[in-house]
Amino acid sequence: MTIGLCLSWGFNNVAIKLAIHDIPPLTQSAARSAIAAVLVGLWTQTRGMPLFRRDGTLRAGILAGVLFALEFLLIYRGLVWTTVTRGTLFLYLAPFFVVIGSRWLVPGDQFQLSQWLGLLLSFIGIAVAFGVPTPAISPHQALGDIMLVGAAFAWAATTLVIKISPLNRVSAEKTLLYQLVVSAPLLGAGAVLFGEHIDRMPSPLALGAFAYQTVWVVSVTFAVWFALVVRYSAARLSVFTFLAPLFGVAAGHIVLNEPLTPAFALAVALVAGGLLLVNRPR
Repeated sequence: MTIGLCLSWGFNNVAIKLAIHDIPPLTQSAARSAIAAVLVGLWTQTRGMPLFRRDGTLRAGILAGVLFALEFLLIYRGLVWTTVTRGTLFLYLAPFFVVIGSRWLVPGDQFQLSQWLGLLLSFIGIAVAFGVPTPAISPHQALGDIMLVGAAFAWAATTLVIKISPLNRVSAEKTLLYQLVVSAPLLGAGAVLFGEHIDRMPSPLALGAFAYQTVWVVSVTFAVWFALVVRYSAARLSVFTFLAPLFGVAAGHIVLNEPLTPAFALAVALVAGGLLLVNRPR
């Protein structure tokens, strides 16, 4: 199931790229949070799931929502100043932050030496696929790099908040709704602050790509991911996310006809080997 989620997220990168010329990035992110909140809310109502019962999750839910918004704000604005290649490498420091945080915050979820080696091997695979970043050539590029590291930290922090807070006792749909409802206005404010606007009616292709993000990725796969985080080891699950950028490269080749390099096969082998080390029985 986790591999299926990563496959969906890999194609999500292509969907963002297909829509971004007609729908600016933060506008995209704010709108998909708002629409997905309505869809998830309707789903919970048809299932008779309680949303407004006092269960001690309000503070944790708001915090998760703020972190969720901060992650995407830093990603989209950081990529204005740094390259996609550099940004991908820095963003996928997130599994390291999850593993380190789990060591202190989640009893019994500490990595052994072989698992740390597997984590490092998977990260090296991503570096092989996207290239090892050279030193920043300008202060703006360095700032973009720092913003992507911050996004990785926010992503990891969101995962850990869900794992250790009262959110681990409620439905994944409620956890997701907290993040969507809180992030939509924050991302919308960010879009206004950075002067984003839509000049023309988006094309059918852009609208289809946006619908894929909203209906499938945000409304469905994120809810499934949060349910998995509560049930299984957050540290082990986070390592599987290294598959997402590789699926993104493959999706770019299939959908956008972007070239594949020979290094891609080596990258896949390294990531797969790392996953085996991390998830082999103790």
